[in-house]
Amino acid sequence: MKKLLIAVFLIFFLFLGFVTLRFGSALTQEGNPVPYLAAIGQYELSNNGYHEVLRTTNRIRYISEFEDKYPLGMAIEYMESLGWEFKEQIGSGLIFEKGGDTITIETRQYSKHYFIWDIPKEILN
Repeated sequence: MKKLLIAVFLIFFLFLGFVTLRFGSALTQEGNPVPYLAAIGQYELSNNGYHEVLRTTNRIRYISEFEDKYPLGMAIEYMESLGWEFKEQIGSGLIFEKGGDTITIETRQYSKHYFIWDIPKEILN
């Protein structure tokens, strides 16, 4: 029984160390890290290129893997699947147009491996 308890604690602390090393200071940059870690876990287990982190009254936040070859690619693909045409990137904003309307998608690096992006909720209506 004592060996089992030690093994459980050891596994727990190894997991905690892995999470700390993998995400480092990014854990608290967006406030409560639990929704982000849960979304990353679900993203890694899914075959989708992005996963929803949270939904507010005016925006939806997603998380995707950051790829050197195609940075911010999933945000662009997602918007194009909704019929928006990518125009340009200005800083951390991605500019899209559709039928005379223009919107900006905010992006930011969450960790070395992931980035988050916000889309206005109104475009889904």
